[in-house]
Amino acid sequence: MIEQLHNIVQAHSITVSAAVLLVAYIFIALEKIPKVTIALVGAAITILLGLVSQTKNLDGAIDPHYFINFVDFNVIFLLVSMMIIVSIAAKSGMFNWVANKLLILTKGHPVGVLIVLGIFTAVASAFLDNVTTVILIMPVTFFIADKLGINPVPYLLTEVFASNIGGTATLIGDPPNIIIGSAAGLSFMDFVNELTPVIAVIMAVVLFVLWLFFKKDLHTTFEKMEAVANLDNSKTITDFPLMIRSAVVLALVIFGFVLHDITHIETCVTAMLGASFLLLFEKPKDIFCEVEWNTIFFFIGLFIIIGGLEASGGIAIMAKWVLNVTEGSQSATAMIILWASGLISGVIDNIPYTATMTPMLLEISNVMGVDYTYPLWWCLSLGACLGGNFTIIGAAANVIVSETSAHHGHKIEFMQFLKYGFVVMLISLALSSVYIWMKFLN
Repeated sequence: MIEQLHNIVQAHSITVSAAVLLVAYIFIALEKIPKVTIALVGAAITILLGLVSQTKNLDGAIDPHYFINFVDFNVIFLLVSMMIIVSIAAKSGMFNWVANKLLILTKGHPVGVLIVLGIFTAVASAFLDNVTTVILIMPVTFFIADKLGINPVPYLLTEVFASNIGGTATLIGDPPNIIIGSAAGLSFMDFVNELTPVIAVIMAVVLFVLWLFFKKDLHTTFEKMEAVANLDNSKTITDFPLMIRSAVVLALVIFGFVLHDITHIETCVTAMLGASFLLLFEKPKDIFCEVEWNTIFFFIGLFIIIGGLEASGGIAIMAKWVLNVTEGSQSATAMIILWASGLISGVIDNIPYTATMTPMLLEISNVMGVDYTYPLWWCLSLGACLGGNFTIIGAAANVIVSETSAHHGHKIEFMQFLKYGFVVMLISLALSSVYIWMKFLN
């Protein structure tokens, strides 16, 4: 019976693997069941149906369809290591100290606070996980808004948009970039060189547009401005030795990323070295509780599900379809990937979308060459990351901020977010299109 089932599955492997992935996507989008559960159930079904192999060896050789081969452990270990580093560093209060210091410099001016919060969130998100960044900055935001007597929603929306934009700038800023960097062999400095300039322009334009949107709400009294200008930041650092240790390690890890092209040490190894050093001074079980294991196992399950489609040849068919539609035009392919990624990532989680697209781009690279595919990687990154600003469910940071805001009595409605998010996404993708065209396609 089982053998007959396997024979049927093998005869229709593309259809079955595509169905498993599609059903997983639907349940992820519905958000009725935790997405990590969906990913692991889908992975188990993929293995059970024989879409990928359960065993490592085949006739004395390593089976290329062994399910472990489809799990990108560069991504897994980089994510875990950075989560550990950030978790330990945050305990010292160093991130809140920097945020408060910047706010003091604004002298409590509501518009200045908006700009500073936006820039700080964008820069922090380039090096920290977006969710971590907004979690760190939200308590400061509510405190400042309360002191100024201003609705915190304009600040919170600015932070959400800034986190998704800033996270696009570097390899470690957003999970889709980690997936892309690992699949395409792109280094930390590749992302800095190719994406940071356009992200800086996008952030500046978006901040200006947000100021136009919210300027009527950004008013307060001189007395309240003085209260923010005189914030007591002396007790924000709760553990000075930990702060020094964490800051040095974080700086060295980022420096190690920068030197990747010279040292050829993988980013995940550099991050593991930093995380393991900091763990020498901590109780590992306490720190491991802070790691987002749901995210990690979601990645693992997803890699296996997509591995089933890749092993069946479904990814290759998708690549051929895209090339047929665009008739091999690099410009048309680039624009389709950029805009489709932006629109789709605003509706579904950009992590599974990116994980599905990377093997397709690798297949396009095999057919059309590395030079043809090079700008397509940046289109995927820009679209998947910036598209997260489209809707309130477009990125994890959006959901966290909206839920926290509602808990504090300031509910952000889906349509309210969409009104601003659609404009921000449109501006971001339009500027990205111009940049991609001028830099790679002209």
